Order: sequence, then C-alpha cells, then structure tokens
Amino acid sequence: MDVTQFHSLLLVYAAYLIAVASPGPSNMAIMAAAMNQGRAQGVALAFGVLTGSLFWACLAAAGISTVLTRYAEALIVMKIAGGLYLLFLAWKSARSAISDKASTVARAAPASRLVSYRRGVLLHLTNPKAILGWGAIMTLGLTPDAPAHTLPAIIGGCAVLGFIVFVGYALLFSTAAMANGYRKARRFIEGTLAVVFGYAGLRLLLSKP
Repeated sequence: MDVTQFHSLLLVYAAYLIAVASPGPSNMAIMAAAMNQGRAQGVALAFGVLTGSLFWACLAAAGISTVLTRYAEALIVMKIAGGLYLLFLAWKSARSAISDKASTVARAAPASRLVSYRRGVLLHLTNPKAILGWGAIMTLGLTPDAPAHTLPAIIGGCAVLGFIVFVGYALLFSTAAMANGYRKARRFIEGTLAVVFGYAGLRLLLSKP
C-alpha cells in the first residue's frame, strides 16, 4: 500500500469516526437504553446499529447507493418510513417523560435484548442518509487505482471503529453512576430524546429528495 492509498484510508476512517461518534438518534438511543435498561440491552442496541451500518456499507460497495440516487421514489419511501419511525420513537419517549414510571422493557429479560437489537437495526435501516453517507465514504477510499484489498480494509476498519464507538457508549452509560443519574433525571432525558427523535423525524420527512 503506497502513501496516497494509506492517506485515503485514514481520511475514510476519520470521516466515519466523526460521523458515528457525533450525537444523533442512534447514539442517544444507545445511551438511554444503557442507562435505563442496563448494559445487556445497551450493547444489544449498539450491535443492531452496527449491523444496520454494515448492511448499508455492503450495499454501497455493491453500487446500490448510486442506483438509489437515480430513483427518487425509492428514497422518498425510505425517507417516509424513517421519519415515521423516528416520530414513533419520539412519541414513546414523550409518553415516558410525562409518566410516573418509564415505559420500558423489563431489565435483563432475554427477549428484550432481541427487541433492543432489532430497534438498533431499524434505526439505521430506516435512515436513507446512511447509505448516501457510505456512498461518499466509498468514493473517498475507492480510487480507480485502488488495490483489491482496499474495500475490505474500508469496511473492516469502519466496522472496528463503529464497534468501539457504539459499544463504548453502551458500556460507559451502563455504569452504576450513569444508571443512578438516569433515575434522577429520567424525565429530562426522555424529554430530550423526544425532542431529538422528533426533530430528526420531521427533518427527514421535510427534507428534499
């Protein structure tokens, strides 16, 4: 690997790291699940988010992102589905914020981990900007003269970074101090989540194709 290709990979990793580490609906959901439901559910949701991200990565690598950008109808359907799902999460968070008890699944129940994982997957699969972002990342890293190992290096390296960030958030926010903080500030946290999810959902629904 020459210096130019190495620098291209570093640029890809930096762009992906900034994107996944920045506050957003997925990270906020991971933090809330870890604080409220415990480490197992937070990690499960984190793995779901990572799965969704890697799914879009594979589609972008296969050139599907280019196809989707040419068919506005497909992106519109994805935007509507994603926006409505985020608004649904906003409604759940708002309902929890105004209730006396958090409306969450019981701690450590095996089925709740599957639900958390599925929720993480849906958060990412219903976001059309994710595949477009991966399309941009592939464009940064896959130059015409890039060797065959560049694509696995992009996906593998980003998978490691995503794992560190998403699972790291889950582990950090599942500590006893964070859990106690959540119990004391539950309504404020759930209210903040409602605002974040609602804003993201409306922004997705109202954005131009």
